[in-house]
Amino acid sequence: MQTSTVRCNSAKAWFLAARPKTLTGAAVPVMIGTAWAILDMQGMIRITPVVLCFLFAFVMQIDANFINDYLDFVRGNDDETRLGPRRACAQGWILPATMRVGIGLTTLLACLVGLPLIYYGGMEMLLVGAVCVVFCFLYTTHLSYLGMGDILVLVFFGIIPVCVTYYLAVPSYAAHITWQVFLSSIACGLVIDTLLIVNNYRDIENDRRVHKMTMVVMMGASLSRTTYLMLGWVACMIGLVFLFHGHVWAFVLPLFYALLHTLTYRKMCRIRQGKALNLILGETARNIFIYGILLTVGLMIS
Repeated sequence: MQTSTVRCNSAKAWFLAARPKTLTGAAVPVMIGTAWAILDMQGMIRITPVVLCFLFAFVMQIDANFINDYLDFVRGNDDETRLGPRRACAQGWILPATMRVGIGLTTLLACLVGLPLIYYGGMEMLLVGAVCVVFCFLYTTHLSYLGMGDILVLVFFGIIPVCVTYYLAVPSYAAHITWQVFLSSIACGLVIDTLLIVNNYRDIENDRRVHKMTMVVMMGASLSRTTYLMLGWVACMIGLVFLFHGHVWAFVLPLFYALLHTLTYRKMCRIRQGKALNLILGETARNIFIYGILLTVGLMIS
């Protein structure tokens, strides 16, 4: 898309800055947590907190995208060497001052969406929400430069959203996190981390240049490719726990994801570098969403 086709601060500019394709990663953990609640409660779940969890996840993802867009522009990371999709501030689609306002508004909206969850989960939900908001800022400003991104994905796209969604979806008398729910949250985080791995793999040379010490930069290209493959397979092997507890389809269906993931990995090995890796990024996002659907369906028909 050419810069000239996007008017400054237009609705189209904000839509592109929100990066809607990233929202599937925000949806998958909530889907999985909800599926476990439906399975354990035989469909008798609380719908309202589930809807609020989806909305909170979406708004926080958009907020993180805005913050990343703005700070990469301020730091000068979005230059002519950039291999990823164009960013709004760097292209002049959104003025930096306007983006700061957008960040403030989306952060406020996330807080407003999350506040009603206190009614369903108690005051501890206030702490969970505050931690999510704080680390949304810390990740882009500091932690992503210190190799912490993969750990944060595991926590904030796996453990917290899956477990909290489950906790809020089940009736209060049944609100406790089972080992199966916790293990599925680990699997979810590992699968979603494949997206961060391939993103940082594509940007490895640029990240080295700006001293952004991602896990990929630390491991090197070859080990990063292997890690990408293993994350998906380890997530599927965690499903053996579900199989041993009688949830056969929760193990079997995600194996189709493992096949797609392996095929994408082989393409990644052939491409190795350059803008062509954006194809791998797109396929990885697709695979993550397919994993979420397959595990969700597998749990609901178990």
